[in-house]
Amino acid sequence: MSEPVTVIFNADDFGASRGINRGIVEAHVNGVVTSTSCMVTGAAITEAVSLSREHPKLAIGLHWDVLGEDDEPGYDLGNVAAVQEEFRRQLGEFERLFGRLPTHIDSHRHAHLKEHLLPVFKDMVVPLGLPLRGDGQVKFTGGFYAQWEWKVTELAHVSVAALTGILKNEMAPGWNEVSCHPGYKSSDFISIYLAEREAELRTLTDPAIKSTLDALGYRLASYAELSR
Repeated sequence: MSEPVTVIFNADDFGASRGINRGIVEAHVNGVVTSTSCMVTGAAITEAVSLSREHPKLAIGLHWDVLGEDDEPGYDLGNVAAVQEEFRRQLGEFERLFGRLPTHIDSHRHAHLKEHLLPVFKDMVVPLGLPLRGDGQVKFTGGFYAQWEWKVTELAHVSVAALTGILKNEMAPGWNEVSCHPGYKSSDFISIYLAEREAELRTLTDPAIKSTLDALGYRLASYAELSR
């Protein structure tokens, strides 16, 4: 008998802006989002901490970020010692803000998945006993995203039909993460990915997605459950 399929809907960028915070909470309360990854460097991090207390079932991980939204980031990811120091700094800031460790670790624009950095992050995260995106514990699915090509928006990629197809065709027995980016536009955040977030939010809160999960017999869970 095969292992059942467990799905985590994880929303990136919690704390980045008021609009993103609002969208993530709405996708959690009214939709399928169970976990989020938090930017301790974000403009709305204080609000995110407050919202986390109001929504204790929303698992919160660390979204390590040194790249921001720029097309040509200036951070030197080749400086491994600096990367290690900045990871420890952001992890410490997360613990200070939330009073606990994150439920999981990932990074903005998948910076930690670069070939020379993934082993470094594994060495830092394994002693914490936390899931790390890319460590093999959870199958990552990133196709629910409206810009498969940089700055080229195709909202069909984040439609109900697209997400239904992902759930039917791309989940594997065991633990799966479906990455998402729900949110609203707000004045405290500039990005090439804004209206797309609102489209994602509409899909993630559409009752058809919960119905699809039920029909497929998939279990909806969070990173908090996995990290326990």
